Amino acid sequence: MKRSCSSLSRLALLGLGLTVPLFGGAASAQAGQLTVVELFTSQGCSSCPPANANLATISRRPGVLALSFGVTYWDRLGWKDVFARPDYTQRQVAYEKPLGQSGPFTPQMVVNGRTSLVGNDLGEVEAAIAGAAAASPDTGPSLVLSTGRVAIGSRVSPAAGLDVWLVRYDPSQVQVPVRAGENAGRTLPHKNVVHDLIRLGHWQGEALSLPIPPPSPGMRTAVLLQTPRGGAIVAAAAD
Repeated sequence: MKRSCSSLSRLALLGLGLTVPLFGGAASAQAGQLTVVELFTSQGCSSCPPANANLATISRRPGVLALSFGVTYWDRLGWKDVFARPDYTQRQVAYEKPLGQSGPFTPQMVVNGRTSLVGNDLGEVEAAIAGAAAASPDTGPSLVLSTGRVAIGSRVSPAAGLDVWLVRYDPSQVQVPVRAGENAGRTLPHKNVVHDLIRLGHWQGEALSLPIPPPSPGMRTAVLLQTPRGGAIVAAAAD
């Protein structure tokens, strides 16, 4: 599981998928496509800073939801990542079998739960996002995120249904001084760091409305509809 930090750029095996949108005061799956890019990174990995920078770059682009997840398996190198959590590591591990990979690595970007690449080459990242936007959309249910609730419409469900994930992330850029490990002496910038990942429930075709707890000050909110066990993200909305 604990593979070496990799600076080699490569696109993984699976095709690109799609997600969804936002409008006005409520984020909705009917307003356009939202491409979800998840970065799995660690302050203990010397190969990760370029991917962190690329995530910050794409986070400013319309139609992209960029999320940074700190993983724990490089903490053993002498620096404990201040944002890493075991459940973020497990989220990355869940992707590996569906993506045809032998184990997790850093830095890894996953686009719409369907495509994996090393995040250090901005050109490859941009190509993956463009491919996701151009791909034929999966037909997901409507998804509307409003204050205190998320509403999911009714339609034919995949056999396994869809997990409903609540993501809370910090949209600001945060500077972290690293005092030990491979990045000792460096101050690393981070953007869109995930602080909470909560499974709200499971959708199986019927209209569903779920309450959402209020965010902590400064946090942004996103909701993902995702095939269980590391599958495709078929809808997403962010405030």
